[in-house]
Amino acid sequence: MTDTPFAEAVDAVRHGDKSSDVAAAELLAMLTDRELLWLLDGDKTMIGSVVDGARARTNFLAVTAGRIDRIGIPGLRFTDGPRGVGIAPSTSFPVAIARAATWDVDVERRVAAAIGAEARVHGANFWGGLCINVAPFPGWGRAQESYGEDPLLLGEMGSAATEGAKPWVITSVKHFALNSMEEARFQVDVGVPEDILHERYLPHFRRTVEAGVDSVMSSYNSVNGEWAGQNRHLLTEILRDQWGFTGFVHTDWVWGLRHPVKSVAAGQDVEMPFRQQRAPALPAALRSGELARADVLKAGARILRTQIEFAARARPTPARSVVTGAEHRALAREVAHRATVLLRNETTEGTRLLPLAEQELQRVSVLGRLAGRANLGDTGSSNVRPPNTVSVVQGLRERLGSHRVVTADADASPQRAADIARTADVAVVVVGLTPKDEGEALIAIDADTLALFGGIMRRPRVAKLASALFNSSQRWWTFGGDRSDLHLHSEDVALIRAVAAANSRTVVIVIAGGTVVVDPWDSSVAALLMAWYPGMEGGRALADVLLGGAEPAGRMPVATPTQQSHLPQVDWRARSVTYDRWWGQRKLDHDGVAAAYPLGYGLGYTTFTTTDLTLGAVNGEHFDATVTITNTGDRDGRHVVQIYAVRAVDGRPVRHLIGFASAAVSAGHTDVVRVDCSLRPLQRWTVDGFVLDEGDITVEAGAYCGDPKACRMPSGQWLR
Repeated sequence: MTDTPFAEAVDAVRHGDKSSDVAAAELLAMLTDRELLWLLDGDKTMIGSVVDGARARTNFLAVTAGRIDRIGIPGLRFTDGPRGVGIAPSTSFPVAIARAATWDVDVERRVAAAIGAEARVHGANFWGGLCINVAPFPGWGRAQESYGEDPLLLGEMGSAATEGAKPWVITSVKHFALNSMEEARFQVDVGVPEDILHERYLPHFRRTVEAGVDSVMSSYNSVNGEWAGQNRHLLTEILRDQWGFTGFVHTDWVWGLRHPVKSVAAGQDVEMPFRQQRAPALPAALRSGELARADVLKAGARILRTQIEFAARARPTPARSVVTGAEHRALAREVAHRATVLLRNETTEGTRLLPLAEQELQRVSVLGRLAGRANLGDTGSSNVRPPNTVSVVQGLRERLGSHRVVTADADASPQRAADIARTADVAVVVVGLTPKDEGEALIAIDADTLALFGGIMRRPRVAKLASALFNSSQRWWTFGGDRSDLHLHSEDVALIRAVAAANSRTVVIVIAGGTVVVDPWDSSVAALLMAWYPGMEGGRALADVLLGGAEPAGRMPVATPTQQSHLPQVDWRARSVTYDRWWGQRKLDHDGVAAAYPLGYGLGYTTFTTTDLTLGAVNGEHFDATVTITNTGDRDGRHVVQIYAVRAVDGRPVRHLIGFASAAVSAGHTDVVRVDCSLRPLQRWTVDGFVLDEGDITVEAGAYCGDPKACRMPSGQWLR
């Protein structure tokens, strides 16, 4: 509608006649108390939304919050989707951790733009698919939805996604904060010292706020004794007062807050996605004065201002043909190429096994329980239903023809698989994880949490019984939750060993969404690829990579240890836990333990040298690093320049990622690459803010963390 007060407000802001603050204030003044409170939660009841979702076969998405037709306010029409839109058949891209493996912000900007455009086609204006939680404990079930272990990489990829999606949707970043224990998320209290909170667990959120994200989703867990959904220190003192965030905050879905009135004062704007706790509590609280009108008006202003600003900047809704259209499918395939990490590529018969020479292949055995399976990742809130999916078997058959591709049943014994592999020119083994192993989990629901449903669940005995029944039913569910064991299934390892013993030309493809310990079986195979969950075009992309039509250009966004015990362990059902500053590659550095495959590691089909590191002058928190990259091989390729600052901690060198850039370089050519670097990873938090301590720092430009061939420069030559 073009003749409503909301439409007039948008038009005035678009033409510069009013600020969004003034326009929002004028709309607020038109609202009744009922309409004002209507902005602060979802528009439907929980039961109504569940019924509608079941009828539409959605993930309970595309629900609306704060729609007021009398004024023309469209409300927040939400879709989830870290790898694509969840409310209708859509393009399923490689998962977020796969896109982090590209180490390329342009890739993420393009993917987010595609997801945002498809969301608009499906009627959404609000995208909650931007997850940037860091997992201090490997095995977090939703690691696949985020961008790996390093705060700088998380922040840069999250910022790029924000920029890419903003022309199409209202953007939201999640989960704020310290949400990285799936099975305990409704009950755990995360304790963290203030300095570690600011230095390690919030920088990526701060960076995304600076990139202009429109909203922030609070997390379920408690932080230092207060639930994140009503934690004033997080939502107001840090997010708004320190960082200057002007958008709105909304809860995670269902049980995202525990005190409906207190949460408003703390800075929680919208309870998503239903009329749940706030709807019955806020009207009386507003009348009595328990709920301050000023707090309601602040929340309403933030919500309306964001909607006005989005409507003023939004591009026209694209044609429906963009959804899973040729352009987006091509992008999904390209990203899968760029995300695939080549961890091992040994010499067989005088040459590296990969890429395979297609003209020399007469018989290719494709084995493993995941070889012919559509395996896109978690089936919880991030689920996407593409119209079709290409498996590895299908991708190879399209390239080689069915007569050259030999398979075995998914449940074939290792001996049977070895017999098939023995007479093949190459054996491709596809193994890994599925949604039964990892992902979002609606589990560990205690009686206190169930009481939030209201009604009969408010009776302690009923809630306790329901909790017991709920949790006992989990063995029939497909939600994977967190992983206590980082290894592959024993049957996968047995298959790999048998096939590798039968055929020295064995390639293993691992499908997974997080850290997988591959030692010691990896040394028995000629080639090893980490493919993550590669999206709907993953089978074609992996065929391209295997046969040399595309390079495996990915680099590890997490460090892979030789032993699981080398990284932090946790009780995934804990009620309290302490987060410290040491995890991933930094912990391995601090402990003096070598990684099996370090952060940033990855091979390609060509080779590079890095020379001539120069560092520019520091400007605030930033400086430029410039390096010369030479492609010394006979193929075009892509290199990821990684800049690390090295500082001694407890007598050992610890590396901090401070910048990166992906560069395509033609065979035999040399390019100069500039990398924007940040000093933030080196800063220390004090009561007066961030400071950069004195002390020796060495800057390295290499191919991965700890690269012995890296260029080095002591900080004394440039920092002061």
